Amino acid sequence: MEQTSETAAPPARQARQEPLPAAPAYGSNTIADVLTSAAAAMGDGRFTNALRLPAARRVVVVLVDGLGKALLKQKSGHAPFLRGVMATDSGGEHPHTLHAAFPSTTATSLSSLGTGVVPGQHGMLGYDVLDPDQDKVVNLLGNWDPGVDPRRWQPFPTVFEQLAGHHPTATVSLPKFEQSPMTLAALRGSTFLGATSPQARVELAAGALAAHPSMLLYLYWGELDKAGHRYGADSAQWEHQLEELDAGMKRLAATVPADTLILLTADHGMVDVPRAARIDYSRYPELVAGARHTAGEPRMVHLYLERGAGTEVRDALVAAWLERFGTKAWVLTRDEAVAAGLFGEVRAEAAGRIGDVLVAARESIAFYDLRRVRPQAVEVVGQHGSLTKAEREVPLLRIPVTPRAPKGKRRR
Repeated sequence: MEQTSETAAPPARQARQEPLPAAPAYGSNTIADVLTSAAAAMGDGRFTNALRLPAARRVVVVLVDGLGKALLKQKSGHAPFLRGVMATDSGGEHPHTLHAAFPSTTATSLSSLGTGVVPGQHGMLGYDVLDPDQDKVVNLLGNWDPGVDPRRWQPFPTVFEQLAGHHPTATVSLPKFEQSPMTLAALRGSTFLGATSPQARVELAAGALAAHPSMLLYLYWGELDKAGHRYGADSAQWEHQLEELDAGMKRLAATVPADTLILLTADHGMVDVPRAARIDYSRYPELVAGARHTAGEPRMVHLYLERGAGTEVRDALVAAWLERFGTKAWVLTRDEAVAAGLFGEVRAEAAGRIGDVLVAARESIAFYDLRRVRPQAVEVVGQHGSLTKAEREVPLLRIPVTPRAPKGKRRR
């Protein structure tokens, strides 16, 4: 859906860039609807089964970091088990494609997954964003600022917290994430089970599900994203990790209890950005003129204006970006992004975390402010954060349970 006249940029600007893609379909088929739909499928009437999942006593949600639907289809030769699931899971009532949250990045999508609310409410609006209270840019993933309380920054109860006393819940992930601020902000409230290797995490998940007659379990799989960032999604290393995921899902399907609903999805997709297209935009004075802070992702930049700067400063900054990158990116103001519904409904406390000007990459390009980030950041190959289909569309696969036959007996 293209922008409506109510939310569109001025006509002169529209003529200089491609139409803005539709906002994620929050409440219908996004990552924010997965855990809430799973809880409803387990019989909890406080939640809505927006994804139309079948009833189940046990549900495991496998979140594969960085597995875009386009990449899964393109590389399905390296995932024969999942390719078979895609072929047989074409029916049913549930959607087979979901939208990541916006921006299409881990901190934002995992927070929507964990809470069931839109980014404009939970306030986890990028890899790093401005904290208006401190007037500084803070990281929301692995380098959390000590001046930010994760429970205050993201105050909404998680799905796990809401299920306490009704259904057992568990998170299976890397041990280092157990008490991380990101976990406390977005995924707090479940029993944490940590293991370093993917195989050990699959075994932990299967064991936890078998130990409870009813359970909602979240299984995090991060190896694919790590390979993509370092080597690119079009690399042998990424393909190897997809093969490992494929084998792991086959093991999971063979070891969980027969009444388990296995769902596989992702937080975002990924695109490879050539080295020559990774641009230090701070080299161009007009692209940072009037900007007090820069933040976000290389494919979804937040620009925060100097205090007291008027609309003429903002509009000049927008015009400068359009002049240089208008065919390669979407450039819009905070007001336009909010009106377009990209973040969902935005609460007042979170609005100041959004840049006054936003730059979302449309082509295979990435933007860096090397005054602020380390030079090593430019070495990242696989990237995400923007609105392209490759970044925002993720799979929702229902993996059938295939219990192993007892030893000494053949399946008929």
